[in-house]
Amino acid sequence: MAMNFTEEQNMLRKMVRDFAHNEVEAAIERMEKEDRFPIELVSRMGELGLMGIPIPEQYGGAGMDFISYISTIHELSKVSAAVGVILSVHTSVGTNPILYAGNEEQKNRFLPNLASGEFLGAFALTEPSAGSDAGSLKTTAKKAGDTYILNGSKAFITNGSAADTYITFARTGEGYKDISAFIVEKDSPGLIIGKKEKKMGLHGSSTVQLTFDQCAVPKENLLGEEGKGFQIAMDNLNIGRIGIAAQALGIAEAALELAVAYAKERKQFGKPIANNQGISFKLADMATAFESAKLLTYHAAELIQKGISCGKETSMAKMMASKTAMNNAIEAIQIFGGYGYTEEYPAERLFRDAKVTEIYEGTNEIQHIVIAKHLLND
Repeated sequence: MAMNFTEEQNMLRKMVRDFAHNEVEAAIERMEKEDRFPIELVSRMGELGLMGIPIPEQYGGAGMDFISYISTIHELSKVSAAVGVILSVHTSVGTNPILYAGNEEQKNRFLPNLASGEFLGAFALTEPSAGSDAGSLKTTAKKAGDTYILNGSKAFITNGSAADTYITFARTGEGYKDISAFIVEKDSPGLIIGKKEKKMGLHGSSTVQLTFDQCAVPKENLLGEEGKGFQIAMDNLNIGRIGIAAQALGIAEAALELAVAYAKERKQFGKPIANNQGISFKLADMATAFESAKLLTYHAAELIQKGISCGKETSMAKMMASKTAMNNAIEAIQIFGGYGYTEEYPAERLFRDAKVTEIYEGTNEIQHIVIAKHLLND
C-alpha cells in the first residue's frame, strides 16, 4: 500500500496537527495534574468538524473518508493519547453503531448532535465479570409495555461521565448471544454514573462505572433488532480497534521523535549519545517497528473504507501498533536515562498511556486468537 494522502487529507492533517500543538498541548498539564476531562477541547473539536469526520453530510457530519478519521486520531494522539481516545470512542463505537444499525428516525434524531459535538458518545459493553468474554454479560433488559427496563452494571466506560448517549448492551434472552443493543440517553431514569476510575495513564479521559437500576429505555431506542446486539458489538469493535491502533501509532511516533531529538542533543564522553551504536540501533528498531505498524493500520483502514471484510487485518494492526507503542515508550525512557523517569519530560507519560492500548478494544491475547482463527479457517 502506498501511503499517498490526498490534498484534502493533508489539509485536514495539518489542521489537526496545528490544533494539537496550539490548543491540546496547552491543556495537558492540567489534565495530568487534575485528571480533568477537557470539555473545552471536545467543544473545540466539534467546532472544527472533527467529531463527525466519517459521518455522512446528510446526518450532519463532514462526510469525509475513513482514512481521514484515522489520521486525525493518529495526529491527536502524538500530542495527547487521552484526547485521541475521547474522539476515537465517540466516533467508532459511540456513533457508528447508530449509523450502521439504526433506523432513519434514530439516525435523524441522534447523529446530527453527535457529529457536531453537541453530544458526546460512549459505548457500554464491558462488565465487571464480562470483559473479553462479551457474550457472558449479565445486564438484562425486560420489555414492559413501550419501554425496556435495564438492570445491571458496566465497567471501564470511556467518556462515561461526560457522555450524552451510551450504546448499551443487555441480555434479552437466555442464550449466550441473546443480547440486544440500546441507545441510552444520559437523563434516562435509573441510569447512575458511578465512580471515576483512577488510572495509571490517559489522565483527562473519563473512565467510569455505570449502574442501571430499573433504568427505563423507550422501545424506540432499541438499536437494530432484538437479539442482534452481539453482532452489532462485534462489528463496531472491529472499527474501534483501528481507532486504538491509530492512537497507539501516535504514542509510538511521539516516543520515537522525542528519543531521536534527545539522542542528538545529549552528549556523553564528548559526543552525542546518538553516535553510540547501542543508542542508534535502538532508534533504528523503533523507527522500523513504527513504519510497520503504520502500514498495517492504514492498510486496514483502507479496507474498511472500501467495505472489504478485514477482521484479521484490524487485529494485526491493533496488536502491532499497541506493541510498538509500548516498546517505543520503554526505549524512549531508556534513552532519556534518569530524566526519562521524571515528570519533567513526556517520556514517562507516553509509557503510562501506551500500556492500555494492549488491553482495551480486545486484549492482544484476544487479537492473537482472532488472527489465528482467520488463518486456520480461511
